[in-house]
Amino acid sequence: MTGSRHVTSYAPRFALVAAVSILFFLGGCSSAKRPEAKASTPVAASPSPVYVHMNGHNMFLENIVAVAPGQPVVFVNEDTGMHMVLGYNPLTGKVNPKFSGSLMGTPGRGHPVSTYQIRFTKPGVYYYFCPVHAELKKAPGNVYVPIKRPGVHGFPVPMAGVVIVTTEKALIADDPPSSHRKILPGYFGG
Repeated sequence: MTGSRHVTSYAPRFALVAAVSILFFLGGCSSAKRPEAKASTPVAASPSPVYVHMNGHNMFLENIVAVAPGQPVVFVNEDTGMHMVLGYNPLTGKVNPKFSGSLMGTPGRGHPVSTYQIRFTKPGVYYYFCPVHAELKKAPGNVYVPIKRPGVHGFPVPMAGVVIVTTEKALIADDPPSSHRKILPGYFGG
């Protein structure tokens, strides 16, 4: 990135998402009752949304966010080009029509931005990608992962992300600071 924009490494968060995902899918595949290790303290549903921004680098700026059940997640397109948000199951590669939205591009500064809002009521890990700029591919381990669509310019990784729905206050508090603002300075505003 150029200018005064700050690039944050989310490598530790990716490791956390991988660990949570493995536990979620392994634990969620069994119908047998398991003893509770320790009850977590529930977080009150917050009316404040968590924002995920899209920019001209064809990426989700906050590609990993954690929210409380029922808390709104608002995708904001601060880019001139169109983007989509499409949920998918990494075990089957099937898309989720209930987690699907199109966001038109913003002509420029001062124009309204296009948004898509969704609420998840059940705790879990929800994967998504922009099918305009990424595509799903079967990877080793028989899981589906987004890859950068050939010929697409922008950031060198696929346009994809994860929403973790949880009652863990510490995980929710670790969201990037930009996820608390609808319009980011230096991008188009509406």
